[in-house]
Amino acid sequence: MTSLTTVFDPSVSMAVNVQAQPGVFAVLLGSGVSTGAGIPTGWGVVKDLVRRIATATTPTGAALDTDDEVEEWWAANRPEVHLGYSALLAETGQTAGARRGLLARYFEPDEAELEQGLKVPTAAHRAIAELVKAGYVRVIVTTNFDRLAERALEDVGISPQVISTAEGATGMIPLQHAVATVIKVNGDYAELGMRNTHEELGEYPTGLRKVVKRVFEEYGLIVSGWSAEWDVALTRHAQAARSRRYPVYWDARSSNGEVPSRLLAARGGQRVAASTADELFTALHERVVALESLSEPPVSTAMALARVKRYIANPIRRVDLRDLVMSAVEKTATSAENSPVVFDEIETVDELFSAHFRSAVPSIQILATGAMHGEPAHHDLWVDALQTLIDANRVGPGSYNPALRDLRHYPALLALRAMGIVAIKRSDEALLLRLLQEPRWRVRYGVEGDVLAVNALNPWSVLDADIVQRLERWEGARWKEPQSHLLRAELRAPLSGVVNESEYDELSDGFEYRMALAQHLIGGNGSWRPAGGEFVPDFGWGRGAKLRGEERFLEALSRNPESPWMPLLGEDVESTLSAFRDEFSGRR
Repeated sequence: MTSLTTVFDPSVSMAVNVQAQPGVFAVLLGSGVSTGAGIPTGWGVVKDLVRRIATATTPTGAALDTDDEVEEWWAANRPEVHLGYSALLAETGQTAGARRGLLARYFEPDEAELEQGLKVPTAAHRAIAELVKAGYVRVIVTTNFDRLAERALEDVGISPQVISTAEGATGMIPLQHAVATVIKVNGDYAELGMRNTHEELGEYPTGLRKVVKRVFEEYGLIVSGWSAEWDVALTRHAQAARSRRYPVYWDARSSNGEVPSRLLAARGGQRVAASTADELFTALHERVVALESLSEPPVSTAMALARVKRYIANPIRRVDLRDLVMSAVEKTATSAENSPVVFDEIETVDELFSAHFRSAVPSIQILATGAMHGEPAHHDLWVDALQTLIDANRVGPGSYNPALRDLRHYPALLALRAMGIVAIKRSDEALLLRLLQEPRWRVRYGVEGDVLAVNALNPWSVLDADIVQRLERWEGARWKEPQSHLLRAELRAPLSGVVNESEYDELSDGFEYRMALAQHLIGGNGSWRPAGGEFVPDFGWGRGAKLRGEERFLEALSRNPESPWMPLLGEDVESTLSAFRDEFSGRR
């Protein structure tokens, strides 16, 4: 029978295998991946350090242009010290801080290099990080001293465990349980115990050796930028691996030598036609994403809510939680961003409101469930989700109706209100204030400056009262606070899974009160006046009426004297709240 690997291009075979078997392939990166980012090899650093030492010793001495000249100068001047990375660092940087400062110029970008895109994660590093984020890769083995792989992972929200010493290997989380593991077989640039000479590369310390052997025994490999010429111990362990369960894929550019050819033959591996690591891994990521879209059925809202609860309870699933939440939110945001902004593009305004609401419901329920069951460690995710929804209102110059343009913020307003209501139920005032203050609307149609969420999502700004009042669903009924009435009606059902019907109106009063109070305290005035709502009583102010929600708010303050509201309210809370009440005098 003809095998799959002889029928398809190796790059196709690699993508199919990686997508079908998440977590069984490890990535092995050699120096060719980092040199593409402008970072020198270990020997390149050694040569430059020797040149610098030679220049400092004899300012008028030779330039030491060749490898032989470098070695000859060192042998003549320091014959008692073996020339190697670790020995040089011990000589020139006796403390950890000194070593880091000495080596930073080789591994950390300066301003000019940043502008040129040098010494930063490459497209290959970013593609690998995305594969890790999606769960397809969990182990990265690298011969490089730099931290590009770690930074790329951190950029997508993953904090990997990094193994670069025998001690680190001893106390590591098992590979199969860690979200991501970076194994730096030759060490880290800021550590003294780096391995670079032939002797140093001949064998690894015991703990690190065990981890490396396990990777070769238990994982398939995707290799790039590694010639297997200098890393003696790494090559020996790769050759000694007895398992042939998973294949090896190796970029054609670095696998043409005799040793790579033997390794590929022994493991049933293949060369993948790719001229660079960027080409290899970006193509792999693109193919895996395409395959994933074919194989993964749509997730129902009920399934998504169950996963939210399960992922929140397991810190190891934090990446899965973010992916689940942001996937739903991005779909809602895309729908809002593509919604009509002129009246001749819609049949009825009521249908446009309904379309916004339908697209927002899955996000609302996921975010409300997350806010109900999450902890402060999850607050960043809810803030990021709201920011994504706010960003959906991107209309630029051109012809549009302002009311329909502002309606693109309707899903964001619903999400803010839903999470805010849940936050009040949980006495999580810190989350509520973060949602009101941290997300920013960055597009103000020619007006400079960002707008706080508490203002950008002011119901009076997002919802035109006359349009809401004329919605067909009301069948001619009139409401004193049409925006408030609409929002309460819309969210009652979606929040029924986390908020009891008996408490819904009181919590809604509490949210409207707090949002208006935040608008009063931090939102400025003029066009950003606090929004009214059904929390404002219908009877006259001469009777000393208080706003609905104020009593419960004061009770919450009394239970928590260190409430995050206190810095905003000031020392005289009563005077501040009295001034806030005056904002609504005469509005009824």
